[in-house]
Formats: sequence, C-alpha cells, structure tokens
Amino acid sequence: MIKLLKNLKRKDLLVVLFVFILVFVQVWLELKMPDYMSKITTLIMTDGTKVIDVLKEGGFMLACAFGSLLSSIFVGYLVANVTAKFSKKVREKLYDKVVSFNMGEIKNFSTSSLITRTTNDITNVQMFIAMGLQLMIKSPIMAIWAITKIIDKGFEWSIATAIAVLFMLVLGVILVIIVLPRFQKVQKLIDKLNNVTREGISGIRVIHAFNAENYQENKFNDTNNELTGLQLFTQRTLSVMTPSMFLTMNMLTLAIYFIGALLINAADLVVKIELFSNMVVFTSYALQVIMSFLMLAVIFIMLPRAQISAHRINEVLDTEPTIKDGDVTDSPKDGVVEFNHVSFKYPDADEYILKDINFSCKKGETVAFIGSTGSGKSTLINLIPRFYDVTNGDIYIDGVNVKDYKLSALHDKIGYVPQKAVMLSGTVSYNIKYGDKKNYEVTDKKVNEAIDMACASEFVDTMDGQTDAHIASGGTNVSGGQKQRLAIARAIARDPEIFIFDDSFSALDYKTDFKLRQNLKKNCKDSTVFIVAQRIGTIMDADKIIVLDKGECKGIGTHKELMKNCDVYREIAYSQLSKEELENE
Repeated sequence: MIKLLKNLKRKDLLVVLFVFILVFVQVWLELKMPDYMSKITTLIMTDGTKVIDVLKEGGFMLACAFGSLLSSIFVGYLVANVTAKFSKKVREKLYDKVVSFNMGEIKNFSTSSLITRTTNDITNVQMFIAMGLQLMIKSPIMAIWAITKIIDKGFEWSIATAIAVLFMLVLGVILVIIVLPRFQKVQKLIDKLNNVTREGISGIRVIHAFNAENYQENKFNDTNNELTGLQLFTQRTLSVMTPSMFLTMNMLTLAIYFIGALLINAADLVVKIELFSNMVVFTSYALQVIMSFLMLAVIFIMLPRAQISAHRINEVLDTEPTIKDGDVTDSPKDGVVEFNHVSFKYPDADEYILKDINFSCKKGETVAFIGSTGSGKSTLINLIPRFYDVTNGDIYIDGVNVKDYKLSALHDKIGYVPQKAVMLSGTVSYNIKYGDKKNYEVTDKKVNEAIDMACASEFVDTMDGQTDAHIASGGTNVSGGQKQRLAIARAIARDPEIFIFDDSFSALDYKTDFKLRQNLKKNCKDSTVFIVAQRIGTIMDADKIIVLDKGECKGIGTHKELMKNCDVYREIAYSQLSKEELENE
C-alpha cells in the first residue's frame, strides 16, 4: 500500500495537508457544540435567565454546526479530487506496464485478472484512500480531543466509556481476523468469474453449435454462487458492526444516565445542577469517542481488502520486462535478415522449441516456412519483432542485432500480420491506418492502394460507407477471410521493409491467395517477405523455403530443390497435391 501511495504527487500531498487543517477545524467546531449545549442547559435551569441568552448560545451552536458542514463538504471535494487523480495515474502506469510485457510475461497474468486489477482492485484502493484521508485523520483527533474534554468530568462515567471502547476494539479485531483471508479469495474469484464470462461471450458460436448452453451456464453459476456465498459471508460478518455500534452507544448512554442519576441523587442541591450539566456534556463527548473508534474500525475493516488489491496491483507493476529497449534508432533500410545459430525455449521450459537455426535473406527476397503443427514456425518469426528474445544465438536486421534496436525503431521496420487477425472497433480506414503516426503517415490514398493490393476492395466497396464503414470490435461483422485481408492491408499501408505473414493466408481461397501474393511481388518487390504457411501452393514460388520439424531445420532451398533432397518437405507436398499437380506447378 505504501508503495502505491508514492504515486501521490507533491501537489497532492499539499492538498492532504490542507485537508488535515480543515479536518482539525471541523473537529474543533464539532467539539465546541457540547460546550454550548452545557451552557444552554445551565441557563435553562438557572432562575432569571432571559430567552435572548439562550438564543445567543444556540446561535453559536448553530454556527459551529454550519461551519463543520462547510468544512466537511470542502474536505470531501478535495479528497475526491486527489483520489481520482491517484487512481488515474495508477491505472495509466498499470496499462503502460502491461503493454510493455512480452508474450511470456503476459501469460503470467490472465486477461481476466489484468482487467480485474485495472478496475476492481484500483477502485478498492481508491475507496480506502478516500475514506482514510477523512476518517483516519478525523478519528484520532476527535477521540483524543474528546477524551481530554471528559477526563475530569467524572471517574465513573470514564470507566463506563472505557469499557464500551474496549468492547468495540475487540469486536473490530475479531471481525478483521475472520474476513481477512476471505477478501483475498474474493479477488481471485472475481478473476475467475471474469474469465468464465469472457469465455462464454467470445465462444458463443461454439457454445450454440454444441448445444452447450446449459453446461456453460452451470459453469458460470458454480463460480458465481461460490463468489456470492463468500461475499455474503464477509458482508454478514461485517454487518455485525453496525448494530453492535448502536447497541454500545445506547448502552453507554443508559449507563451514563444511570450513574448520573445515582450521583445526582446523592449530591447536595448546589452540586446537582453542575452534575446534571456535566452528565449532558459527558454523554455528547462519550458518543463522539465511540463514533471515532467506530470510524477507525471501519477503516481497519476496509484496510485488508485494500492491501490485497494493492498487492495484486504491485505484482504487475513490479514485474520487470525481460525485453529491454536498445539504443539504435536508425539503420540502413535494406531488409537484410540473418539468423545466427538461434535456439529458443520458453521461460521455465526444459526443452528447446527451436534448435540452432541458421539462414539469411537479402532485400526483396521471399522466405517461407513450412512444417508440421508445433514445429516452431510461428515461434521463429515472432523472434524477429522481439515478441520473445532468443535463448541462444543472435538475429540481425540490416547488420544490427535486434536486441540493440529501440523497440519502436525495430517495429517501424516491420509490417506484421498475426495468425489471428485483430480488428478494432472503428472504421475500415481506422483499422488500416492503425499505428504510430510519428514515423510515417498513412494517407487515404495509401489506404485505398493497400485495400486493392490485399484484394479487399471487392467487399469494402460494397460496404455502407466503404472505407468509412464500421468494423465491430474483434471484426465480428466481417468474415475470417475479410479480416485477414484487412489485416494484410494494414501491414501494406505501412510500406515496411520487412513483411511477416504468420499463416495469414489460411482463410483465403486459392485464387485470392495467388492474386494477393502476385500483388505483393509486383508492388512490394523491395521488401523482404516472411511467410508461414501450411499450404504448399502458398509458398511454392518463394525464393527460399525453410522446412522445420520439431524445432530443427530439415532443409533450405527452392521448391524444386527441396522436392529433390528434403524428405520432410516432399512428404508434406505429396500429402496436399498429387504428383501430376506438383509437376504441372
């Protein structure tokens, strides 16, 4: 929690200091009111008292109440402003940290958990700080000041008040001990519920296709019921506090008046008025003491949950990205890529996914990767933009080790199209122009050219608004092939020196596949192209084909060369095309 509080700026700390002053004034005004009440009581019981005297003291009392109200409103406004800015800053830092993670680090935190940490956990901390800045400042001042006011008013009344305070403290400690372990489990269950909800929404087609609505609903209900049961337990446990508080306050009031009645009954006539006045004042101050300790109890009940949330937030913020920025921001734009004895294994894994990969390609060459599922094709090309860093060996682009590049400079060289095309909520044009505009500018002309080259104009032209047509989040209003072509158009619009197509033609028909590759060869001849594919037809005309099997390179060459000297490639080719088709090709 303390580590998160360091996100408060110096200006915020000055505001907190001003809040402290305002709270001090507020407490002083509130504690002045019983004094005026005592004077009014004495005046009423004194013969010859004029009404104007009572009204005068009552006016002072009302002024104190009004001043306390204004101070409270102003404190609430300042605290809300500070905590809102605090949560905004923490949320920004959390998001920036997540964006800086590589794929390995992202997997350490589930998507649903990161969403919970960015929303629910930050809200818990914000609420605690908002309440804490008011109650944790006000309660101790109120309690200490009120105790000093009543300490000499009556020993018997002080004993009764001490017993009531002790009871409230013991009750608060017991409640915290009971609910603390449950709060941590609640946050984990919220993560789990978010995950189940995301699965149900994103996989709605599969759920309907397999008539799994009841199964998914039961899965959701199980998690929801577990979370609800745990929250009911914690809330019911904490609900004991409120009736206990009122019971304690009422019992304390009864005890003070009972003791007062005994004292007044045994006192002389002259002392009775003073005792009665002291009893009225003591009652007011004693209730203030109880309320102060109650407010502290509320804070200490909120504290465990806030601490757990703060710990979960710090888990993300304290995770240092393993992929560090380099210093190189500029290099020759040749598109030359070299893999030098590259091996890779995932963090904490025992076996290597890629083993001693060596190859190089020149500017304008098309390099294709093929192999069985799990052979390491996608992993290999994901090493180029440094989604992962190599375990052994080096990768060079334009003669510079990729680890030496500033990540933004490295990514500016690359037009990347992932296996699963990612579409964002916005227009067709927005999706194609998506990216950093500081280093390049995608004009409307470039957008239209990219759409034509990606063979996407045939469906974009028929959409309402064409390039201004709306694309839903995730591209749910376009087909898989259309999403792939828009994703390819996005990469083309950047005019990069290196294209990476990670099985990006799988949803295209053979005709569109062929036409798109021809467009790339004709219009992007100066760019180096990497293609991961499962279809032989997609890669047959590549300048260089790299065959992978269980992370090892089994062959490098053209289609004809590999058909002659690579058994793995030949086996893949014959599994897809007949001998006659391969000869005709």
